Amino acid sequence: MEQDETMDAVVTRPRAQRVAKGKPAARRITRDEVIAEARRLGASIVGFAPVARWAEHGEIPPAYHPEALWPQARTVIAFGVPMLLPVIETTPSINYQEHYDTSNRLLDEISFRLAVWLNEAGHPAMSLPRDGYGSLEILLANPFASFSHTYAAKYAGLGTVGMSRNLLVPQYGPRVRLNSVFTATEFDGDPELAEELCTKCRICERTCPTGAIRARDDGILGDLDKDACTRHHIALRDEKRWPCGICVKVCSIGEDRHLYGNRSMKRYLDERPALEKNPDDLRYRPLVHVRRHGSGGSRIA
Repeated sequence: MEQDETMDAVVTRPRAQRVAKGKPAARRITRDEVIAEARRLGASIVGFAPVARWAEHGEIPPAYHPEALWPQARTVIAFGVPMLLPVIETTPSINYQEHYDTSNRLLDEISFRLAVWLNEAGHPAMSLPRDGYGSLEILLANPFASFSHTYAAKYAGLGTVGMSRNLLVPQYGPRVRLNSVFTATEFDGDPELAEELCTKCRICERTCPTGAIRARDDGILGDLDKDACTRHHIALRDEKRWPCGICVKVCSIGEDRHLYGNRSMKRYLDERPALEKNPDDLRYRPLVHVRRHGSGGSRIA
């Protein structure tokens, strides 16, 4: 039999046939399946935000909208993992730093693996890092990330933004770390929370170690001195006990406070002056014990 095709044609024909057929049809995926996969990977809360919500609210500059970063984006899948209150209460400590780092690694893995899972089912998706800066010094010079996971979670109905500019969620208050996945698939959005969770009790303002949070009379959001906040974090990082997390620690919002039986805000307000007066105050002995081990510096509050 006479061979009428070159070897190159034989080799390239399967690829050409695949190209001719076009993109394979996406497998239908429901919102519940996405939530189940995100939770299987480790997320505790998951929500969906149509990209149109960024323009509807007008809170975020257009350059920071999802479709500005990736034109194919139609839905943002926001998710979070909790930070455990008893560990946060030890801040500043190496225990909290390791806790924070663990949550960050988990968030990055969830984002990547969820995006791959969507892609393999025929739904274009991209993952994002949980933080958008390379170092605290870079953040000091340019105090913005390329995308806000806080507002993505707000628009996905997971919570509201409090006076400290942290996202507050019913389950954990601000004791939650966040990340997002963009997808070109349109999913129905979750309803946004109708009521603000922040009570504007101002305890975050009163306990901030640098005075970086200042209440405003014209709304929930406070003024935040990002420079002072970041410089404090640099000092804590150099002591191997960052981030600060005081505003996260003291917030009264969150069902986790009922879980741990910890609802006393007075204890937080008293902590610094009490330890300055008596470093061995029995009320705070477990926290001081942790702070005295594994980190540099001598601060105990």
